[in-house]
Amino acid sequence: MSKQIRTAIIGCGNIANHYAEHMKGYPEIDLAGFSDLDSARAEAFAAKFGGRTYRDLDEILADPSIELVVNLTIHHAHAEVIERCLEAGKHVHTEKPLALSSADAHRLVALADKTGLRLSSAPSNYMGEAQQTVWRVIRSGGIGTPRLVYAEVNHGRLEAWHPNPEAFYDVGILWDVSVYPLTLITTFFGPVKRVTAYGTVLYPDRVTKEGRAFRITTPDYYLAALELECGMTARLSANFYVDRGKQGGSMEFHGDGGSAFLGDFQNFDAPVEAHEYGKPYESVPLVRKPPAPSEFSRGVQDLAQAIIAGRPHRTSGVHAAHVVDTISAIIQSARDHQMVNVGPTKFTPPTPMDWSGK
Repeated sequence: MSKQIRTAIIGCGNIANHYAEHMKGYPEIDLAGFSDLDSARAEAFAAKFGGRTYRDLDEILADPSIELVVNLTIHHAHAEVIERCLEAGKHVHTEKPLALSSADAHRLVALADKTGLRLSSAPSNYMGEAQQTVWRVIRSGGIGTPRLVYAEVNHGRLEAWHPNPEAFYDVGILWDVSVYPLTLITTFFGPVKRVTAYGTVLYPDRVTKEGRAFRITTPDYYLAALELECGMTARLSANFYVDRGKQGGSMEFHGDGGSAFLGDFQNFDAPVEAHEYGKPYESVPLVRKPPAPSEFSRGVQDLAQAIIAGRPHRTSGVHAAHVVDTISAIIQSARDHQMVNVGPTKFTPPTPMDWSGK
């Protein structure tokens, strides 16, 4: 690459270390600095990864050398931070979700279009080697005409490992984790048309590792049936209760000619299997060896490459907005006990990675 995109990270929480470690190795990225509400955390990141410490978002936005801001703030802050960055003339890549309402998500997409800036959103899990492998099996006709998807999200009890789990339970399993399989489904097969869903709180009273008791009111379990525009059906089961279980975070793709299995929606080194109808599953070699089990920042690298090359980036804001629409519809359906139509968002699904085959 003949150019680097000068980049700053806002939010130095749990996920930021994974981002920074990989971003430092991307030739397209110049990781220039960090900011966090806790200045000590930002200083620790600058000491570890290089670059400077910014006092706050205002100081990042006032730096004319910064072209791209990576937004790793808490869920509730995403929309405000994105809006301020776009208004200041900065490209944005944000952690998921893009926003916590359809209105905010589409407003941000419109603002990016108006300003001529790039808006990119996690998750970029479909860029993983295992995910690209199962997608290639499907695209190549390995399961025939696809008609049904099973997506499992058994994400366990966050208080067993996360230092501050309350905020994640407040947001809920759909916004925090189900966004991963929903992004894969809509990447592979296009937009969701309507949903029917059920949600409940399975385990309301929780205790942190430090012994702090707290109570959750946002459903920690959802079951949703999704009808896609293409005519396919998907079933999503998601919870913050089961510790992985036998199904874990797996996905199954079933077609007229057979089925394909993805061992995990998130990990890039997950097992992939496929079979012809009536025959046993067989392992499918990954398209290449993953450089890491997971790489949350791969969407940032693709965005930087796209800016440099002048091509569309894969992790588009409009696609992320459709996932927000879908999650909003699932929540409404579970609350109102009725089928809900998903907004008629039109987006171009991302293209496969260049190394995956076509």
